[in-house]
Amino acid sequence: MALGIQKFHFEIIMRRRQLLSVTTKSIAIGAASLGASAVFAQQSGAGRTIRLVVPYAAGGPIDVTARLIATQVKDTLGNVIIDNKPGGGGNIGADLVAKAAPDGLTIGISALATHAINPWLYTKMPFDAGKDFAAITQMLRVPQVLVMNADTAKRLNINTFQEFLRYAKANPGKLNYGSGGNGSGGHLAGEMFKQRAGVFAVHIPYNGGNPAQLGLLSGQVDFNFDNLATAAPNIRSGKLKALGVTALKRSPNLPDVPTLAEVHPELFKDFAIETWWGLVAPAGTPPDVVNRMNTAFTAALKLPETQSRYAALMAEPAPNSPQEFAAFMAQERARYEKPVKASGAKVD
Repeated sequence: MALGIQKFHFEIIMRRRQLLSVTTKSIAIGAASLGASAVFAQQSGAGRTIRLVVPYAAGGPIDVTARLIATQVKDTLGNVIIDNKPGGGGNIGADLVAKAAPDGLTIGISALATHAINPWLYTKMPFDAGKDFAAITQMLRVPQVLVMNADTAKRLNINTFQEFLRYAKANPGKLNYGSGGNGSGGHLAGEMFKQRAGVFAVHIPYNGGNPAQLGLLSGQVDFNFDNLATAAPNIRSGKLKALGVTALKRSPNLPDVPTLAEVHPELFKDFAIETWWGLVAPAGTPPDVVNRMNTAFTAALKLPETQSRYAALMAEPAPNSPQEFAAFMAQERARYEKPVKASGAKVD
């Protein structure tokens, strides 16, 4: 009987300790959240400096658009400085954001590569794309466009996507396409296209997007799937022939070029492959801080001046809520798992 009472008392003591531990942790987490919110709130206007980590080199489309949006939120969020941290396919910069203090003073760019492709491409990831970030808002989307070398298209008498598909089906293996490397967006777009269309074309990987475009312009390869921002100047000059965009609707920046789904809805009904990027904070950033940043950045993305300048870069603003952007990134990550694994591409 005495042993039973002692056991009962022991269980009560242990339960109290467990409850105290949970309560203490909850208070600590709440205090940390309140502390981060207070820091962000106190450093207002000119007194606050936010670091926006761009995981790519200066001068590229993502860097240019980040610098523009940084100037547009100066009055609402304070100074936003750009910190370029390229390397590792974007993983170096993204990891820096993932491991930063969740106080709203360090945010970063998330992109198709870092948050949808790399988790399946890299053998070892330094961060968890689904758990280590708090979504703020999507910034932009740029459709991919199927482009041929103009001289090659003329020689093969290909003027439309329909004629391209007809030739590819009748001549398996005679067409080849280039990309910025194994596992790149252009490579995966090509593989997903081949699977849908039931055609075979040889993939030629290059060491980056610029060499891949030069390979197409010089006639080393026949076609590429490239983002519209990169391909547009050569489409306008007549060096490349645009056959179709990989979006659900025509791009306002290339209105005369149909979507693949328009031409062959039975094959490409939901075929949407777009380059995209947005803004994220470290996981654990207080919701009120995330919401304040979302309000500022989405308002800036809707400004006519911002939209016109992004249109010049062939990029379409796509502001949304933190919840919508988080769901979108999860959907994109799930969508790219199969094609990345099927491609056999791996980076150690």
